[in-house]
Amino acid sequence: MCFHAAVKSESLSGADAPPSIRQRADRDLGDCVRVLAEVHENDGYPVNWPDSPTAWLTPPSLIVSWVAELGGRPAGHLGLSHSTAGDAAPGLWSARAGVGTDAIAVVNRLFVAPWARGHGIGALLMARAVTAARDRGLHPVLDVVASETAAAALYERLGWQLLATVEQRWSPEQRVAVRCYAAAPTHAAPARRPGRRAP
Repeated sequence: MCFHAAVKSESLSGADAPPSIRQRADRDLGDCVRVLAEVHENDGYPVNWPDSPTAWLTPPSLIVSWVAELGGRPAGHLGLSHSTAGDAAPGLWSARAGVGTDAIAVVNRLFVAPWARGHGIGALLMARAVTAARDRGLHPVLDVVASETAAAALYERLGWQLLATVEQRWSPEQRVAVRCYAAAPTHAAPARRPGRRAP
């Protein structure tokens, strides 16, 4: 299933007090569920409200998650997980890059409170996830519902590459188009030729 980022197009300036990002603790889950409920009411994310929002925020595949705060209030959330059977992007990146899905991390459970938008929180959370994935030797990917054009625009503005748009069957009655993205690959600096001095 697709677990995309419910974020709107954001400006990276305009915050009186800049947002802060920290690793999520168990005590944060209640606040995160309340923010998620605001996002669901405002944006319809997640598309299907989970039976247990707390369990949805803590899937068995989770590697690490973060909370964003603005003005001392929880304002956003993001998770980084191992690939699971329901994710579309890992298989696409695996085929393109010639790596196993165990070398891939999935960015998910990303949302920003409606009242906190315009402070670059989505971009900050995404940067934290990319760094954490690469520190673990993993390449970050994500799935986003195709109708979430503002979230897709954010990813593309941050340099993420569209791999494909695929259709997923979430239930016998529900088919959903999903856009699959991968973070831009990192490239090692080219080796200098022997006998030449660096400029």
